[in-house]
Amino acid sequence: MRASRPVPGAGWSSRGAATYQRIVDAATQEFAQYGIAGARIERIIAAARTNKAQLYGYFGNKEQLFDAIFFASLERITNVVPIDATDLADWAVRLYDEYLSRPDLIRLATWARLERRPTGYLVADHDRYDDHKLRAIADAQAAGRIRPGDPFDVMAMVIAMSMAWSPVSNVYAASVEEPASVHDQRRSLLRDCVTRAVAPDREA
Repeated sequence: MRASRPVPGAGWSSRGAATYQRIVDAATQEFAQYGIAGARIERIIAAARTNKAQLYGYFGNKEQLFDAIFFASLERITNVVPIDATDLADWAVRLYDEYLSRPDLIRLATWARLERRPTGYLVADHDRYDDHKLRAIADAQAAGRIRPGDPFDVMAMVIAMSMAWSPVSNVYAASVEEPASVHDQRRSLLRDCVTRAVAPDREA
C-alpha cells in the first residue's frame, strides 16, 4: 500500500519546510546506504538536525518514511527522464546519466526489491509509473518503429541495459569521478546496442 507523502506548500513555515527537506535528504542517504532494516532513525534525526517527534509528525514511522522517499525517487526518474518511445536508445542514455548523478535513487530501488518485493513487479501500483511508457512503446510498435513484443518486456530490457554500469551492476559500478571520455564511450555503446536491440525486423 502506498503511503501519502506530505508536500511543503501553503501554510508551511519556511523553517518547517527546511526541516522537512533536511529529513528527506538525510533519510534518502540513510536508506540508500543501509536499507530499510538497517536504517536508524537516530542517525536520520541527527543528520537532519531535528527530533523524532517532528519526523514522525511528518512521515508516521520508519516504514512510511521509506515509502515516501522511495516513491518520490520513482516519480523523480519518471519526471526527470521521460520516455521517448521513438528513440529508446536516447532514453537509455538519459537513464544512464540519471543513475550516474543520483546513485542513491537506484540503491533505494535495490533495497525495495531485496526487502519488500523479491519477485514480480517492484511496486504494487506499478501502473502509475508504467502505463504511459507502455502505451508509448505500443504506439511506436504499431508505427513500425520498434520490434514486436510485449511492451513491458521491451521496456524492462531497455532499462536493464541502461543499468549495466549502475550501482546494481554485479560487474562494475560507474562513478562521476571517472573521465568524461569513459562515460562517452559507454553512452555510445549503450546507444548502439539499444538501437540494434529494439530495431524492427525489416525482413519480416
